[in-house]
Amino acid sequence: MTVSRRDFFRISGVVGAGLALSSLGIDMQPVKAYADELKKIDKMKTARQSTSVCAYCAVGCGLLCSTDSKTNKIINIEGDPDSPINEGALCAKGAATFQTTAANPNRLQKVLYRAPGSDKWQEKSWDWALAEIAKKVKATRDANFIEKNDKGQVVNRVEAIAHIGSAALDNEELWPLQAMMRALGLVYIEHQARI
Repeated sequence: MTVSRRDFFRISGVVGAGLALSSLGIDMQPVKAYADELKKIDKMKTARQSTSVCAYCAVGCGLLCSTDSKTNKIINIEGDPDSPINEGALCAKGAATFQTTAANPNRLQKVLYRAPGSDKWQEKSWDWALAEIAKKVKATRDANFIEKNDKGQVVNRVEAIAHIGSAALDNEELWPLQAMMRALGLVYIEHQARI
């Protein structure tokens, strides 16, 4: 059986339509909801674009932030094709930058705590969370503080706590953070951009 080019396109179209109609069990509801949301915003008419830099690591990839000029809320973040660093491409973290903005309706706004052994999350205040973190850091430091090593030399260190810095911080923020970690006696101090 010979199939002409025209017949091939007809068969391909029928098969493609059949697959699309059957939807193969793929839930397209989230995609449709996102498309409807973009239609409501009417992004093409109201969006104002500005450039920014990704804060996840020290590479400094360029971002294009689209902002609704009526509400001044970010509606989309994507790679900047004019950036000589990333030429529009983004890693998984950079591509998910929009999720960290206040415009993301799914972003958590409150502290959630799950007690050891529990299967339920509880809402807590930031004051409670910071106090709990401070208590646990102090308890761990007190329980694991090493004043002298095996040779009797004074070392004043803690090996049970580690710290990873962020490439999103500048030198002015990193200096006091580093000083605080050293004051606690930490020796395992690393930076996220080096990992």
